[in-house]
Amino acid sequence: MTKKAWTDNVYFILVAPTEPGNIGAAARAIKNMGFRNLELVNPVPFMTPEARAMACGAADVLAGARIHRTLPKALGDKSLVVGTTRRRGSRRGIILSAAAAAAEIAKAAPTNKVAILFGNEHNGLTNKEIEACGLLATIPSNPGSPSLNLSQSVMLVAYELSRVAAVKAAPPLVGNREIQELMKRVSETLDILGYGKKGDRDLRADIIRNIRRLVGRAGLTCWELGMIRGLCRRVEEKTRTTAGPPDGRRGKPG
Repeated sequence: MTKKAWTDNVYFILVAPTEPGNIGAAARAIKNMGFRNLELVNPVPFMTPEARAMACGAADVLAGARIHRTLPKALGDKSLVVGTTRRRGSRRGIILSAAAAAAEIAKAAPTNKVAILFGNEHNGLTNKEIEACGLLATIPSNPGSPSLNLSQSVMLVAYELSRVAAVKAAPPLVGNREIQELMKRVSETLDILGYGKKGDRDLRADIIRNIRRLVGRAGLTCWELGMIRGLCRRVEEKTRTTAGPPDGRRGKPG
């Protein structure tokens, strides 16, 4: 598969951007590095003279940017979601360098749609937005001045992607919409098994968070998705079989 084919499966998604100039500069950065897919979640009005000037040669990418009202709408057909962050913490899971994340993206993109998320200029991605990501990428910077401009972040990630050599393609994976539906099913199954709060810990939430990260990093094939659904269904069936009558009493043999 040619480079053009896999780059066309990479989507740079700006979440709630507030500066039209940054949106225009991001469009230019994407095109400079050989990409073309720009998507925006709940942006400010951005087709301004400043944005057009900053796009400089990438007016087609800017004008063709796809707009979404919510992040789940943007991610529905994406199989791998990579978030960018400078903040670390155990609840944020594994964070790769931009170069290492680029290698994972290039492996998935020949056969799958990949989203790369960038938070807004003031706060970056929120914790809730981070939860939607299977991988997190960070760009090393000076601890004394760690925050990068939005369009600079887009350029650096796009640059790392442009440098990735051809790798063995990952198998086709299911989309994010199917993953979110599966997480709901797994959560219901954990409820049936009695996982819930234990002291100040919510075991179900912890398990779901870790499963989501695991699945988000590796992705799921259709066969694997069906297998996990089947396991959940089997747990439900076995639980109904052993639960007895609704009042909890078993009938006496006749």
